[in-house]
Amino acid sequence: MFANDIKKGAKMVLTNGWKADMADNAKGIVRMAKVYGFETEIGSIYMHDVARVQTPAGHWELVEFTPTQQKNIATTKSFLAKL
Repeated sequence: MFANDIKKGAKMVLTNGWKADMADNAKGIVRMAKVYGFETEIGSIYMHDVARVQTPAGHWELVEFTPTQQKNIATTKSFLAKL
């Protein structure tokens, strides 16, 4: 499933193992989500931190990215590598 196809209310698992619910219908690399971690809170997350998404049929799918999102992810990772 492409990251831009994830709709509000979708169940997700993040790369760190935490669970989350999508809180918006926007598109892009940064989205709003309700994250169930040490505390439950709503905030911005990077879509490259989403590992799997539950489909309406109940199956779990890996997240795919558009070429523009892949370029942004590479830029973000290269910036973080320099820190």
